[in-house]
Amino acid sequence: MRRVRYSVAASLDGFIAGPDGEYDWIPMDPTIDFAAFYSTIDTVLMGRGTYEIVQMQKEQGKGQEVGPRSYVFSRTLKQEDHPDVTIVTDDAAGTVARLRAEEGKDIWLMGGGVLFRSLVDANVVDTVEIGIVPILLGGGIPLFPPGETQAKLAYVKSETFPSGIILARYNVV
Repeated sequence: MRRVRYSVAASLDGFIAGPDGEYDWIPMDPTIDFAAFYSTIDTVLMGRGTYEIVQMQKEQGKGQEVGPRSYVFSRTLKQEDHPDVTIVTDDAAGTVARLRAEEGKDIWLMGGGVLFRSLVDANVVDTVEIGIVPILLGGGIPLFPPGETQAKLAYVKSETFPSGIILARYNVV
């Protein structure tokens, strides 16, 4: 079974983006091997807010393609307006469970926090990988919004990078 990996950067005070979705506070550390990470995934999951930020960055020439198969979870976006991704309007947990059962590489749950919370509550997230950035934002989009269930995590490993980012990896028990 494929793993769903919630892999995200977060400020030390627990935000994955600023109040307006900004993430310019995340340093690009050249010692982090993003190519190795991307080689392990073939499917990307994201909420509407994350998708809109990715689209805006692409339009400004600052972004890149995030994966060959992208699923956007939204009750407001229409599939015909976004032909390059699959829009999922309901049954997020069922969709992710079906994706996990397919053959393939890992699945990257790119963002955001609300989508993560709904999927971890449904028990379809396998790992939590947080790049803790040494900054205090003071507000923004939370890493872990409140949820319905408690999720126990088992520590796997951590790495520290020259930028001060600490990458902590956990398996969901």
